Amino acid sequence: MIDPVTAMATASTAFSAIKKGFAIGRDIEAMAGDLSRWMSALSDIEQAEKEAKNPPIFKKLFAGQSVEAEAMQAFANKRKMQQQRDELKQWMILTQGSKSWDELLKMEGAIRKQRKETLYRQRERRQRFIEVIAIILGVAVVSFLLVGGMWLAVNERN
Repeated sequence: MIDPVTAMATASTAFSAIKKGFAIGRDIEAMAGDLSRWMSALSDIEQAEKEAKNPPIFKKLFAGQSVEAEAMQAFANKRKMQQQRDELKQWMILTQGSKSWDELLKMEGAIRKQRKETLYRQRERRQRFIEVIAIILGVAVVSFLLVGGMWLAVNERN
């Protein structure tokens, strides 16, 4: 699972660097790395929110954090992301024009699609694999205990 706290910290750090870049007059190309980090972190936050809405079986059973706490964290992160996005949009339109904002949105969409196709899908497969192995192990242990219990019961009678 993606840690939304770490992703939000990464987004905030990258956003601060972007704001400083605009303040000193850097162009978008010079801030590409910070923009990419910020967009990747936003994508991770949104993915974490999706995963929190539909958690894996074992997370539901052994959740370390309550559903309410996760929902509050997701809500706070979403609000912070929207504030950052609005502020970035204002800076970009004022300094670069509205066309640059549209280009940034296209780039964000491409990054989100690429991360979904690689990182998130890979993480989902790994999670499903772990769940299947855990279920198989659980069935094996229960079967072993049942067979062992029946064996003991039969041997005690003899």
